[in-house]
Amino acid sequence: MYYRIFSKIYGRAAKKMCLDCQGFIKKGSKILDWGCGTAIVGKTFQDFFQAELFGVDVQDVRTVKIPFKITDGKSLSFPENSFDVVLINYVLHHSEDPVSVLKEAKRVARDKIVIYEDLPEDILSKLICQLHGISFDNFFGNPTKTSFKTELPKEAKVKKRVKLSSPLHPSLRLGQVKMRTKFSFASEREWEKIFKELRLNIIFKKRVNNFPVKKELFILRV
Repeated sequence: MYYRIFSKIYGRAAKKMCLDCQGFIKKGSKILDWGCGTAIVGKTFQDFFQAELFGVDVQDVRTVKIPFKITDGKSLSFPENSFDVVLINYVLHHSEDPVSVLKEAKRVARDKIVIYEDLPEDILSKLICQLHGISFDNFFGNPTKTSFKTELPKEAKVKKRVKLSSPLHPSLRLGQVKMRTKFSFASEREWEKIFKELRLNIIFKKRVNNFPVKKELFILRV
């Protein structure tokens, strides 16, 4: 019901996303939509790029039909280099282990990874990210309940501790233990450090929104 109410808004946003990416995704590409949700965005990409699309998510909440399978949110059953592009659309902050997600995306992508993320980089953005976490818990029944003290797993191989300038995000430790919580909001600089450690090269980035929440597009070459 929630997604159906906002489907027109998602559809308009998806068209803008396609325009953002049109210089980087070829017509007829094979695209994986990781964390496809309703599949509104994925379906829009499929139509816009005349693409072969496949969606995966931890549960099936599709409101439009696309080829789909359930995943555990960390690993994929596809062989290496199965897709030209992996689309990760406002998904990383929902992952318990975003580094594993990025490593798997790199494994199955032949060319690029397209990432959209919310950035908690000012007081308002941080507050809205917190409210987003709470609303997600309520709508989808996150049993662990959202906390904003997060740690990334040691697979990132980043030794430095990165501090976030907000009481809502006390610390984001790299190079330590598995994340304790479901949400992994991070700043633009922090994501860039993770991409660098995973040898994912940023070939394009764009601030797609500044108010009320800062949102960034990253296009990575694998």
